[in-house]
Amino acid sequence: MKKIILLLLMLSMLIIPLTSCGRGEGEVSVFYYTYSDTYISGVRAAIDSGLSKAGIKYNNYDANSNQTTQTEQVDTAIAKGSRLLAVNIVDTGSDDAAKNIVAKAKAADIPVIFFNRSVSEAVVTSYEKCIFIGTDYEMAGHMQGELIGNYLLKNYNAYDLNGDGKISYVMFKGQQGNAEAEARTKYGVEDANAVLTKAGKPALVFYDSKNTSKYLVDQGGNWSSQAANDYMKTILSAYSESGKNMVELIIANNDEMALGAIAALNEAGYNKKGAKTIPVFGVDATDGAVAKIKDGSMAGTIKQDGVGMADAIVRITENLLNGKSMLDGIDKDNTVGTWRVNIPYSPYTQENG
Repeated sequence: MKKIILLLLMLSMLIIPLTSCGRGEGEVSVFYYTYSDTYISGVRAAIDSGLSKAGIKYNNYDANSNQTTQTEQVDTAIAKGSRLLAVNIVDTGSDDAAKNIVAKAKAADIPVIFFNRSVSEAVVTSYEKCIFIGTDYEMAGHMQGELIGNYLLKNYNAYDLNGDGKISYVMFKGQQGNAEAEARTKYGVEDANAVLTKAGKPALVFYDSKNTSKYLVDQGGNWSSQAANDYMKTILSAYSESGKNMVELIIANNDEMALGAIAALNEAGYNKKGAKTIPVFGVDATDGAVAKIKDGSMAGTIKQDGVGMADAIVRITENLLNGKSMLDGIDKDNTVGTWRVNIPYSPYTQENG
C-alpha cells in the first residue's frame, strides 16, 4: 500500500507541471513587423506595460520587415502552446499572409488580434476569434490634407518662396501597396488642394514635373527617416531659392520621414532658429516630432494614439483569455461591427498640441 501511495504522489508531481505549461497558463505572443519603427516601438512599450500590469505572460517577436520570418515565428509560438496571437502583419500588399496566419490559428483554436497594419474585413471575419485594432487610415490623410491647406492659407505669400503664386511640394510615401500609405499619399494632397482652391488659391504643384507618380517612396518599405533624408539631400542639391524652384512644402506619410527631411533642411540652413522654415507635416505625433513642432522646425502632424491602441489590445486580450465578449469595455463609438476597433486620430500643432 505504501508503495502505491508513493507511486501516486510521484505521478501527481509530474502531472502538475505538465498542466501548468498548457495553454491555460502559457504566454501571449506578440509579433511586430519591425522593432526599428519608432511609432511601433512606442506601441510595443505600452503593450508590454499593459500586459505586465494585467499579470499576463508574453513574448515579443521581431520580424525585421520579413513576412517569411514572421510566419515562421507564428509557427514557433503555436508549437509552444501560445494562448493568443497579436500580429502587426508585415505584408499588407495582399491578404495572403494574414489568411495564412488565421488558418494556422483557427486550426489550433487560438484567438488572433491583428493591429496597426491593415487587414481586410474578409480575413478577420473568417474566424470568430479574430479582430483588428487600428485606425480609419483614410482619416489620417484627410486630416493631414485639411491641416496643410489651412496652415498655408494663414500666410500663403510667405511660403511661396519662388514667388510664382503656387506652392511646390514633395510627398514622401512610406511603402508601396500599403493601405495607410496609399490613403495618406492620396488625401494628404487632395484635401489640401480642396481647401486651397476653395479659397481661390492654386492647387499644390509637385516639385518634379517629370515624376508622374507625384511621390517618392521608401524602397525598403520601412517608412524610414534615412530614406527621406537621402531624398531630401538630393533634392536640395538641385532645387533652391536662387534657382526659383525651391521645394516649399514637405508632406510625409509618417513622422520619421518628416524628421529625416527636417535633418536635411537643417544641413542646408533651413528650419533652424532665425532661419527660413519650410513647412513639414507628418503623421503619428511621436516624441521626436512633438519636440520639433514645439521648437518650430516642424509645422504639424496627425496624432495616432499608440497608447490608446495598446490599451485596446490589452483589454481585448484579457477579454479573450477570460471568456468574455471581445468588445467588452471598448467604446462602441470606436467599433465597426464586431470585427474592428478604430483608434481615433487628432491634429497636432503648436496651437492645439
